[in-house]
Amino acid sequence: MANRTQLLEEIQQVGFQVDDLTLYLDTHPLDKEALDAFTQAKNQRYQLMQNYAREFEPLNLYLVCPDTNNETGSYCKYPGQKHFTWSDGPLPWDNMGGV
Repeated sequence: MANRTQLLEEIQQVGFQVDDLTLYLDTHPLDKEALDAFTQAKNQRYQLMQNYAREFEPLNLYLVCPDTNNETGSYCKYPGQKHFTWSDGPLPWDNMGGV
């Protein structure tokens, strides 16, 4: 089982890279190195967010999947039942887990 706090920190770090590269690419749209780094960071962030959703709960509505979210049942309001997983929690911005 993944460590919730560590996974959230990694998502935030990679998310910062995505945001920073987005700002740079706004003014340098043809920079191939930056485009490659952006694509890699964006894909990495999405993969980390999918992993987080599988272990805990989705961080955005695009990752809600009643069939695969919170497979561990560790933060599940309705264990063993297919349900709308958006409300499983605690939510990361509630500062649970010290992040």
